[in-house]
Amino acid sequence: MLHGSMIPRSVKRTFDQRSEPREPADSSTAMLEWRGRKHVVRLGNSSPSGAMVIFTMMPHIGEQVTLHLPGQALIAGQVQWVRTIGSGSTLPHARSSGSWR
Repeated sequence: MLHGSMIPRSVKRTFDQRSEPREPADSSTAMLEWRGRKHVVRLGNSSPSGAMVIFTMMPHIGEQVTLHLPGQALIAGQVQWVRTIGSGSTLPHARSSGSWR
Protein backbone atom coordinates (compact mmCIF):
# COMPACT_ATOMS: atom_id res chain seq x y z
CA MET A 1 0.00 0.00 0.00
CA LEU A 2 1.06 3.59 -0.59
CA HIS A 3 1.97 5.98 2.18
CA GLY A 4 3.07 9.60 2.14
CA SER A 5 6.84 9.03 2.14
CA MET A 6 6.59 7.09 -1.14
CA ILE A 7 5.68 10.19 -3.17
CA PRO A 8 8.60 12.55 -3.72
CA ARG A 9 7.97 16.21 -2.92
CA SER A 10 9.07 17.04 -6.47
CA VAL A 11 5.84 15.52 -7.84
CA LYS A 12 3.62 18.36 -9.06
CA ARG A 13 -0.06 18.32 -8.15
CA THR A 14 -2.35 17.77 -11.10
CA PHE A 15 -5.22 19.56 -9.35
CA ASP A 16 -4.60 22.07 -6.60
CA GLN A 17 -7.51 22.08 -4.18
CA ARG A 18 -5.63 24.21 -1.67
CA SER A 19 -7.30 27.24 -3.23
CA GLU A 20 -10.58 26.11 -1.67
CA PRO A 21 -11.52 27.93 1.51
CA ARG A 22 -10.44 26.01 4.61
CA GLU A 23 -12.16 26.13 7.94
CA PRO A 24 -9.70 25.65 10.80
CA ALA A 25 -10.87 23.38 13.58
CA ASP A 26 -8.20 23.64 16.26
CA SER A 27 -10.24 22.08 19.06
CA SER A 28 -12.90 20.10 17.18
CA THR A 29 -13.02 16.33 17.28
CA ALA A 30 -14.58 13.90 14.83
CA MET A 31 -15.16 10.16 14.54
CA LEU A 32 -13.14 8.40 11.83
CA GLU A 33 -14.13 4.91 10.75
CA TRP A 34 -11.16 3.10 9.26
CA ARG A 35 -10.58 -0.63 8.69
CA GLY A 36 -13.83 -1.44 10.45
CA ARG A 37 -13.02 0.41 13.68
CA LYS A 38 -14.06 3.82 14.97
CA HIS A 39 -11.46 6.30 16.21
CA VAL A 40 -11.83 9.70 17.83
CA VAL A 41 -9.59 12.09 15.89
CA ARG A 42 -8.81 15.79 16.05
CA LEU A 43 -10.03 17.71 13.03
CA GLY A 44 -7.24 19.83 11.53
CA ASN A 45 -9.30 21.63 8.90
CA SER A 46 -12.03 21.03 6.37
CA SER A 47 -12.99 22.32 2.95
CA PRO A 48 -15.95 21.56 0.68
CA SER A 49 -14.19 18.52 -0.79
CA GLY A 50 -11.94 17.23 1.96
CA ALA A 51 -10.79 17.15 5.55
CA MET A 52 -7.47 16.77 7.36
CA VAL A 53 -7.39 15.01 10.70
CA ILE A 54 -4.71 14.43 13.33
CA PHE A 55 -4.49 10.72 14.01
CA THR A 56 -2.09 8.39 15.85
CA MET A 57 -2.22 5.65 13.20
CA MET A 58 -1.01 5.57 9.56
CA PRO A 59 -3.70 4.94 6.94
CA HIS A 60 -2.51 4.20 3.41
CA ILE A 61 -3.15 6.46 0.44
CA GLY A 62 -6.27 5.22 -1.34
CA GLU A 63 -7.87 3.60 1.70
CA GLN A 64 -11.56 4.18 2.26
CA VAL A 65 -12.58 6.07 5.41
CA THR A 66 -15.79 7.44 6.83
CA LEU A 67 -15.79 10.68 8.78
CA HIS A 68 -18.52 11.81 11.14
CA LEU A 69 -18.29 15.50 11.93
CA PRO A 70 -20.33 16.70 14.93
CA GLY A 71 -23.89 17.54 13.90
CA GLN A 72 -23.48 16.14 10.38
CA ALA A 73 -24.13 12.90 8.55
CA LEU A 74 -21.46 10.29 7.91
CA ILE A 75 -19.34 11.08 4.86
CA ALA A 76 -17.34 8.45 2.97
CA GLY A 77 -13.99 9.45 1.54
CA GLN A 78 -10.64 8.23 0.35
CA VAL A 79 -7.21 9.03 1.84
CA GLN A 80 -5.37 11.34 -0.56
CA TRP A 81 -2.15 12.00 1.35
CA VAL A 82 -0.58 11.31 4.73
CA ARG A 83 2.20 13.20 6.47
CA THR A 84 3.96 12.16 9.68
CA ILE A 85 4.30 14.85 12.34
CA GLY A 86 5.97 14.82 15.75
CA SER A 87 4.74 12.86 18.77
CA GLY A 88 3.79 9.79 16.73
CA SER A 89 0.83 11.42 14.98
CA THR A 90 -0.04 11.58 11.30
CA LEU A 91 -1.96 14.08 9.19
CA PRO A 92 -4.14 12.03 6.83
CA HIS A 93 -6.19 14.04 4.33
CA ALA A 94 -9.28 12.45 2.77
CA ARG A 95 -11.38 13.65 -0.13
CA SER A 96 -15.05 12.94 -0.72
CA SER A 97 -17.32 13.21 -3.72
CA GLY A 98 -19.87 14.75 -1.34
CA SER A 99 -19.42 17.78 0.88
CA TRP A 100 -17.61 17.66 4.23
CA ARG A 101 -19.57 20.66 5.53
